Amino acid sequence: MSLIDKLERFLSTRGLKMTSQRKVILETLESIPYHVTLDELLVAVQQNRSGVGQATIYRTMKLFVEAEIVEEHRFDDGITRYEIYEEGEHHDHLICLSCGKIIEFEDELIEERQNAIAEQFGIRITTHKMELYGHCVDIKACRAHKQNS
Repeated sequence: MSLIDKLERFLSTRGLKMTSQRKVILETLESIPYHVTLDELLVAVQQNRSGVGQATIYRTMKLFVEAEIVEEHRFDDGITRYEIYEEGEHHDHLICLSCGKIIEFEDELIEERQNAIAEQFGIRITTHKMELYGHCVDIKACRAHKQNS
């Protein structure tokens, strides 16, 4: 099922309609390959449709989170970021505290170990998130990333 279809189904259960603003926001989100802030999203959306304002972005993203269209992340820098929610998919994050670079990764061994530890303590994991914070080893690349952000 496409994200547009998923959103339309969600909206209909709430008695809401698919608006052109919601559609352009979703299409813009799908084209952004990184964890986007609301301000970055606003700039990107306004490139496609100038009449979409900040309040519309804020309300729509809240709706998208409720609809499980996007996931909301709050890393240690205090900035809320969003990424497309993919049901059944899971990844963890490495975050550079210097430049803010976010790297998504998956590691089956880590997942297995987490499950084994949970089982050892009598817990069945239903969801989790892992965020590892540090600093880029390559200082030059780190500075370049920070300047481009």
